Amino acid sequence: MELQALLITFREVLEALLIIGIITTYLKKMNHGHFTKYVWLGAGLAILASVGVAMLFQVVFTGFAAMGSEMYLKIGIMLVSSILLTQMVFWMAKHSRDLKGNMEGKMNHFISTGNIVGMVIHSFLVVLREGVETVFFFAAITGGDIGAAMQGWGAITGVVIGCVVAYFFFKGTMKISLKSFFKVTGAFIIMISAGLLVQAISMMQDIGMIGSVIPHLYDLTWFLPEHPIDYAHFLRDTGTAPLLSGDVGIFLKALFGYSSMPSIEEVIAYIGYFVAIYFLTSSKPKTVKAKEEVKAGVKDLSPQAK
Repeated sequence: MELQALLITFREVLEALLIIGIITTYLKKMNHGHFTKYVWLGAGLAILASVGVAMLFQVVFTGFAAMGSEMYLKIGIMLVSSILLTQMVFWMAKHSRDLKGNMEGKMNHFISTGNIVGMVIHSFLVVLREGVETVFFFAAITGGDIGAAMQGWGAITGVVIGCVVAYFFFKGTMKISLKSFFKVTGAFIIMISAGLLVQAISMMQDIGMIGSVIPHLYDLTWFLPEHPIDYAHFLRDTGTAPLLSGDVGIFLKALFGYSSMPSIEEVIAYIGYFVAIYFLTSSKPKTVKAKEEVKAGVKDLSPQAK
């Protein structure tokens, strides 16, 4: 859980600070530094609003728990978080190139029209988006105990690292490729998203929401049990210990959705998820390549080429 929280908060905090940093740096560059206070005002209000969302979410979860329906809410959270994580990766991959230009264009519009409220609302929404996503992700990885994730070393470390990286990035002392950065962190987040998806399917099968054609496609408990309890049970039943500790299994389950005895539906969903991601990511370069070929063809047919 802590590593998940670290990666999520690091990415979310850095994304928010990069956008806010782009805006404030541009305002100072254009001699409109007096507007930066409104940008930070919007960001500060968004942080407070995110805390409020977390508290409200915790109240709702407690209400579901009192009605004995928290399992359904957990499943819904995991499915929604899986979708949001995937969307977040694709959104940043799509907008990372023109992010700077878009932010500067919006600031120019706000300055030219004197729309201070719009400037505050824009920075508020930018940070709030990251905050609400973080609340959902924390709820998914902790089973609803958002406070535990926020107080753990993972979330705190992620925030600190995100702030430090953003600071050195805008100071110009850290030369990093944002494209490469988002690719690497995006790959880990995609794996976390796949893990949440299969965990949701497993929970739905456990409570009988959906059935299974093959409940246990294979059994790797002898090699890597899913939990220390499974380790103890295997040792008790067979008299031999599994090759790897159950602590490793619970770590991999929390981070990537590992299961020592998955159903065939879990395996299909896990593999299908990565297949879908592959086709979604590989289709873009083909489109770009086709456009380049068309441009090359037009150039060859031009009078100058002849």
